[in-house]
Amino acid sequence: MKTKTKIFSTLLISGLLLFASCTSDFEEMNIDERGVTNEQLQSDYYFIGGFFPQMQQMIYCNFNWGWGVNWTFQIMQNLNADVFSGYMMTPTPFAGNVNNMTYALVDGWNFSAWDYTYAYFMTAENQVETLTKEKYPSFYATALILKVEAMHRVSDQYGPIIYTHYGDSQTGGEFDSQKDAYYAFFADLDKAVDLLNKFVTEYPDIHPFTKYDQMFGGDYTMWIKWANSLRLRLAMRISDIDPTKAQAEAEKAMSNKYGVLEATNAQVSGKGYTHPVAAIANSWGDIRMGAPMESILKGYNDPRMAKYFTPTKDADAIAAGYEYKGIRQGINLVDKAEYLDHSSINLTAESPAVLMTPAEVYFLRAEGALKGWANMGGTAKELYEMGVKASFDQYGLSGADDYLASSNKAAEYIDVKHDTNSVKLTGTGIFGPDYLNLTSPNFDEATTNDEMLQKIITQKWIAMFPEGMEAWSEFRRTGYPKLFPVVLNKSGGKISTTDFVKRLNFSVNEKQNNPDGYEKAVQLLGGDDTGGTPLWWDVD
Repeated sequence: MKTKTKIFSTLLISGLLLFASCTSDFEEMNIDERGVTNEQLQSDYYFIGGFFPQMQQMIYCNFNWGWGVNWTFQIMQNLNADVFSGYMMTPTPFAGNVNNMTYALVDGWNFSAWDYTYAYFMTAENQVETLTKEKYPSFYATALILKVEAMHRVSDQYGPIIYTHYGDSQTGGEFDSQKDAYYAFFADLDKAVDLLNKFVTEYPDIHPFTKYDQMFGGDYTMWIKWANSLRLRLAMRISDIDPTKAQAEAEKAMSNKYGVLEATNAQVSGKGYTHPVAAIANSWGDIRMGAPMESILKGYNDPRMAKYFTPTKDADAIAAGYEYKGIRQGINLVDKAEYLDHSSINLTAESPAVLMTPAEVYFLRAEGALKGWANMGGTAKELYEMGVKASFDQYGLSGADDYLASSNKAAEYIDVKHDTNSVKLTGTGIFGPDYLNLTSPNFDEATTNDEMLQKIITQKWIAMFPEGMEAWSEFRRTGYPKLFPVVLNKSGGKISTTDFVKRLNFSVNEKQNNPDGYEKAVQLLGGDDTGGTPLWWDVD
């Protein structure tokens, strides 16, 4: 792991300096795209477009601003959501094993998702809004969609955020409750979809965004599909706390004439982008397969195992007959070498950052159908099976029909180094079967709604890998799939072992530099600023 310490004000200033070069030819190119010639619409647009690669890459914090890349993502997501989701675990005993993995939340790590997103994403996005809101509605619309994607992730880590009042003040800002932020996300998606629909209708052959779009190659119809899919995701997130609003937003997403993602991922790739987890796993050796992943994929005999992870090189695991081996979160790590040879993450620098897949969208629709929502496009069973098949197709795998007929259940997890960390059918407490995912891929409509929900969320969890942010959010919302509690809890009673970690603490820089805003944020949170306070939508 590489570490850096930068206060928020320094980040903000350097971000503004970085963006200044993008606006040098603004006066020459200030053209209203709603009433111009095709030649003008196809001009360079660099004064706007130059912001977009950074904005898209900043969602996974992979923009190289001169300090290098990858270490930022490690502390923004990899050492929190990617681990808390059950996907991954580090073999490294950072800070003497007193860190996020053992629920001793590290302020020196957990400020980063907040500070870097505001300094490097929101500063750019706010500049784009200023340049485009009145004159370039299609660029404005894509910026809004990116803002919703980036900032719902921040809200789902912390809770209340500065969103609707961002930019109102030179220092700090006024917080929105998470409910108000989510309602603002939906409103921004409304604006974006309406603007893009109008542009596509009036200019079907014009693609001014192509040069700067590292996601869909400038295809605005795909941006509309992604916006609808994001609306569906966010609607499902609030479905337990605000079911009427959730249903209305989900049905709106599905009724849009452009539909949702069904064949194409929402992903970032291209010039300047490298996947951060590839370096964290394969160059630094700081991340490995998580134990719940081993348990579920091994028990299901899931062919995606080989797509997601590399075979273990650990002699003890191989001798015990294991091809793949994961690490349980929150165990007593003493030396990095002990678990270093467990299965790594099967990603390369060229792997795209997948933010959303058709499989996830099918599973969202399946849960919507399970809830009785209209316009989901099929029954819960049909959409569930389409989700599994879409995930198999994503990786070029066959055998989905046999997999869906399987009655396999998750396997016991055996720690080949210290059996006291194992999770067994004969175990008790946090080492026993209550934490094994004892449901099968076979979708039986004669079972309870809760059993069907467990199947939907478990398969969605498998299909979304390695996007740990979304997986952690869905686990908190539903309790599925079942994950393993930490063995060592060093939170000092702030986080429950069996209720799991709920959020990250607010940035210490926000607390110091925006004390009034911070106090309001804690009030809006409705509990202490600790990892044990659930978010607004987390009511299960």
